[in-house]
Amino acid sequence: MGLISFGAFTLIVAIIAWWSTRKTDEKTSDGYFLGGRSLTGPVIAGSLLLTNLSTEQIVGMNGVSFRDGIPIMAYEVVAAIAMVFTAFVLLPKYLKSGIATIPQFLENRYGKSTKTIVSLLFLLGYAISMLPTVLYSGALAINTMFDIPEMLGMEPEPALWVTVWTIGVIGSLYAIFGGLKAVAVSDSINAVGLIIGGSLIPIFGLMKIGDGNVLTGLNRLTTALPEKFDIIGGPDSDVPFWTLFTGMIIVNFYYWGTNQAIIQRALGAKNLKEGQKGLLFAAFIKILGPFIVVLPGIIAFYIFNGDLANADEAYPMVVKAVLPVAFIGFFAAVLFGAILSSFNSALNSSVTLFGLDFYKSYIKKDATERQTVKAGKLFGIVLAIFSMAIAPLLYGVEGGIFTYLQQLNGTHSVPILAIVIVGIFSKRVSAKAANIAILFSAITYLVTLYVIKPDISFLHLMGILFVLTVMIMFIVSKFIPRETDYVQVYTKQVDITNWKYLKPVGFAAVIAVVGLYIYLS
Repeated sequence: MGLISFGAFTLIVAIIAWWSTRKTDEKTSDGYFLGGRSLTGPVIAGSLLLTNLSTEQIVGMNGVSFRDGIPIMAYEVVAAIAMVFTAFVLLPKYLKSGIATIPQFLENRYGKSTKTIVSLLFLLGYAISMLPTVLYSGALAINTMFDIPEMLGMEPEPALWVTVWTIGVIGSLYAIFGGLKAVAVSDSINAVGLIIGGSLIPIFGLMKIGDGNVLTGLNRLTTALPEKFDIIGGPDSDVPFWTLFTGMIIVNFYYWGTNQAIIQRALGAKNLKEGQKGLLFAAFIKILGPFIVVLPGIIAFYIFNGDLANADEAYPMVVKAVLPVAFIGFFAAVLFGAILSSFNSALNSSVTLFGLDFYKSYIKKDATERQTVKAGKLFGIVLAIFSMAIAPLLYGVEGGIFTYLQQLNGTHSVPILAIVIVGIFSKRVSAKAANIAILFSAITYLVTLYVIKPDISFLHLMGILFVLTVMIMFIVSKFIPRETDYVQVYTKQVDITNWKYLKPVGFAAVIAVVGLYIYLS
């Protein structure tokens, strides 16, 4: 029965995605890379949420909450503030320029060399950290929950290779041959399923603890493990409280405002209003995110008495322990969709970056739209194979998969966010200043974190480095300024009138985040 419901739900999603995209012209850049600039608010919100809410998030964050409790929820709720900032400030600027990639915006602002450096940083980040991490965490979850090694008669590590490659091949078909709209539509359907299915895990978990009563279970959990519900993380916490004002801001503003795999959904909006609606609706859902990505890890700690060798197995283990058999097939399909979502979203963005920012810019400048799309697809195939080969090597990574991903992402998140923010608010900072700042930030971060290894949170390191990077940009520009002030040109590809409810809805989201922290502190 489980296999039948799994196959049926997965097939339904695929058919709906195909039907919705059958008339999209995928032979043009806008059609393939931006879904024909036709995405509406609900589709954008669903795609944003599911691109983010995948197994590296669910498995990784619950693994951290198993060890450390609720402070890790900062990654979820602070995201709402970052999405409000993007809706108010960044998205209007992006859509005014009619761009398909963040590096294109940077080319308009700084020049071709800056665009190339940033595109390369994005591609390296996707190839080395994001794509392999999504595949590994997804395969680990599927294998643990559904006893795949036992089913195949294999040891855990060899079975991981099989699952990684299965997920990778299917995800590649979606991303490489379907384009952004196929990805976004399938994401939206799976987002609903994931929110429903993901919510069932803590509900059934609390019912198990409370002998069938959710409130009794929550009371027993908070009484038995009060230290897990202290939102003000101590010095040894994965997220010390003061990092909310340093690196946590950097992580979230980069991710929701400048990360190509995420912001590409909003860049495909039919107009600014729809993009803002999508971002703000997703922001409110993110505030509820800890219920799915933090609470199950604490429930697992209670159920298993803190006795798990690998914290990253906390979520799949609690699913096995609390989910009724009747829901297994549906949840497997939803989780499979979430895995595919993050993988194919990052892969689709990589294809976009290569096709538009490398192939058409350097390899074949006179390439037709069709040739550009074809080159991007071929690159996507190579990148997918590379990621599938690396992913199983992450088995048992020190510190957990989520921390590994966040630490590595600091290499590119700090400099990219810095040059985007400075580029928007300053008209005189030059391309050379941006390029020097990028190289300084990336090299300094890697050397400090992995060679010097200071006794501070990597989030504080990111905050300090962000300030230094911005300072370097202004100092260098004093000596090497732009010849003329930067003036942004409105391409008129989409209407950029603000949504009339932007301010009240945006402010409400920020107030909700602050209120949640006050309540839990």
